[in-house]
Amino acid sequence: MSVTLSSTRTRAALRTSARVSGELLLVLVMAAVAVWLMGRMWSVIWPLIVGLLLTTLTWPAARFLRRRGWPPALAASLVTVLFLLIAAGAVALIAVPVASQSGELADGVVEGIQQVREWASGPPLNIGDDQITGAFDSATARIQDSVGSMVTTVVTGVSTVVNGVVTAVLAVFLMFFMLKDGPRFLPWLARQLPGRLAGDVPAVAERGWATLGEFVRSQAYVGLLDAVLIGLGLWIVGVPLVLPLAVLTFVSAFVPIVGALFAGFVAVLIALVSNGPTDALIILAVIVVVQQLEGNVFQPMIQSRGLGLHAAVVLLAVTLGGSLAGIVGSLLAVPVAALVGVVWNYMREQLSEPLPESEPEPEPSPVTGVGGSPA
Repeated sequence: MSVTLSSTRTRAALRTSARVSGELLLVLVMAAVAVWLMGRMWSVIWPLIVGLLLTTLTWPAARFLRRRGWPPALAASLVTVLFLLIAAGAVALIAVPVASQSGELADGVVEGIQQVREWASGPPLNIGDDQITGAFDSATARIQDSVGSMVTTVVTGVSTVVNGVVTAVLAVFLMFFMLKDGPRFLPWLARQLPGRLAGDVPAVAERGWATLGEFVRSQAYVGLLDAVLIGLGLWIVGVPLVLPLAVLTFVSAFVPIVGALFAGFVAVLIALVSNGPTDALIILAVIVVVQQLEGNVFQPMIQSRGLGLHAAVVLLAVTLGGSLAGIVGSLLAVPVAALVGVVWNYMREQLSEPLPESEPEPEPSPVTGVGGSPA
């Protein structure tokens, strides 16, 4: 039997496709406008995001004090002061031991450069002192030619540091106010919204808050795991400053890519200066193995369980965030993906209809073994 294409169904399918495409295009345009507005207000949004992440980390302590009858302002003040003391203690734990051995570190670096120079002057390279001097002279000339660009780079770096300090100060103040007045925010938000939004937006915000808390806790678990494994490797090899390096590894886990590279560079450098190149290569291998396990096994598993995201989604989100916005994108990729999942699941709950209940099948007859009465 021959089948012909129905013109009526074809036109209906095309109209439906055009309507859906137009609606999706409007949604994408609105999303692009929202992203553009966020970019224009990033100097305010970024401290707010950091403050939210810090609040999710410190809220359990503030909640404990509030449940014990502490006034909200006093509980928030105590938790904020304790957080600052712990942060300052962590910095001191890293900086003070390293500074006490800075002379030894500098001497070791100079000695290492001299060893590399002696090795380069021998076979198979046979690079003479005049060639090395010429290379240094050429490098000096290039530096002098690019003084303007270097000054610009330094100014940009100073501006970045200043912006980072301002962001940190604003984030701490925002954390204090969120710890103090956070529980009153959702009721206030519900009173400001009309109709159904008064219930939907606070519900999504509450779920999003829980998701951010899971993200921060999962990052802390991953950082603790990295610190323990790398610290154990440093201790076995006999590298000094094991505790400061472990603390640095834990703190750097909250900053993707650059944090791991910086902590690994410091550990390898100290191993090179104190123990020699062989132990430095061993520590480098340990750090590479731990970082690969973290990025491909531990982090996807922990975050997928805590955030309700598949491990593949976590990997793809981090890759996409890093390609779009660099380090900040990698840091925010997983919580953003989790928040998108929260909104999507809530919309599905609100738009879904309960399935009709099916009629129960008749019980089998003891005589015939099937439903119904015996013949």
